[in-house]
Amino acid sequence: MTSAKSITQSAFDGSRLRVLLLVDLNEGAQQQFLDAYEHMRHHVASVPGHLGDQLCQSAENPSQWLITSEWESAPPYLAWVNSEAHIETVRPMQSCVRDLRSMRYHIVRETGGAAPPPAPAARGVHQATAAAKTAGAAGGVHAPPRVGDGLIRHALTFTVKPGSESKVAEILADYAPPKSRVDDTTRLCRTTLFMHGNRVVRTVEVQGDLVAALRHVSRQPEVRAVEEALNPHLEQSRDLNDPESARAFFTRAAMPAVHHVTRGGPEPSGLRRHALYYPAREGCGLMLARLLAQQDETAADDPAGPVHRSTVFHREDLVVRLVDVSGDPEADPVRVLGVHGEKKAAVLARLLDGAALGIRGPLAGERDATRLLAHAGMTLITDRTAPRP
Repeated sequence: MTSAKSITQSAFDGSRLRVLLLVDLNEGAQQQFLDAYEHMRHHVASVPGHLGDQLCQSAENPSQWLITSEWESAPPYLAWVNSEAHIETVRPMQSCVRDLRSMRYHIVRETGGAAPPPAPAARGVHQATAAAKTAGAAGGVHAPPRVGDGLIRHALTFTVKPGSESKVAEILADYAPPKSRVDDTTRLCRTTLFMHGNRVVRTVEVQGDLVAALRHVSRQPEVRAVEEALNPHLEQSRDLNDPESARAFFTRAAMPAVHHVTRGGPEPSGLRRHALYYPAREGCGLMLARLLAQQDETAADDPAGPVHRSTVFHREDLVVRLVDVSGDPEADPVRVLGVHGEKKAAVLARLLDGAALGIRGPLAGERDATRLLAHAGMTLITDRTAPRP
């Protein structure tokens, strides 16, 4: 890990992933649910990275069920759960469910049989992490636990019709913030919105239950009015009064955080938040996200670097990196971009879809890095931090 005081979270540590889905059924929907599960499990069994699943019924309440699944690592699960195939596969189950909650856990310790080796594609985020996994596999130790800060980070992304960008920016910048307190344990801490061309990215930081926070926000009158005002401008149509349409839209918009690191020590004064847009070549999104995660882990060891905090969000061939920077980003464009050294810059250039950014050619030096920084930088629309309780 970067240091004892660093705050880290990563989908790339190579540990297996346990997913828990708590399901509360509508009255009389048990057989429909069982049929839907049979349909779903046969499809999921062929998904790369899926190791197995179990269906469990509550011993106290027959309408409550638990579906558990195990995955080689987090990236293949995230690719599956955010795919069009997943939306279609789980559709038959949605009409028989009153409520559900999904939870995801990295497997850190284990008793019983010998653990399987780490997933090959997940190696290399940090040498210390890989060494710990290798040394402890026989003893049931899979990955060192990371030190968190109690926050869940998530993003939503969608595109608007070309020509409507200025109107959309106006809508998103001019609305009353929702109430930050959700319940006794959950609070919306920070919401930041950016745009890059006709793409909108909304990042949130939540203390407590992410699903409860997102539901709370969606019910606020101020937010409902904003969402309705956005509807005519969206490239992908939706009906927020139709649960299936709303669920499909937000599933497609979900952009999970796959890596986060905050440098240890006191927070510098005057930090400014920026977002960088990294469209990847087809099929290269995961490799690009992993490269940036590796570089941010390395950068966290350098107290003189400009980036104090970084979060990498990934969905398919799109990567967005949220950074809190001290000083002017253009003063050190290479480090702000998340690349250190000519070899890493060359890899970044190969993975990026330069045409989507309006640039071509390799990253040969600071001048090219400055040019890429200008093209990748997203426009800040609003940044709202809730007052501390």
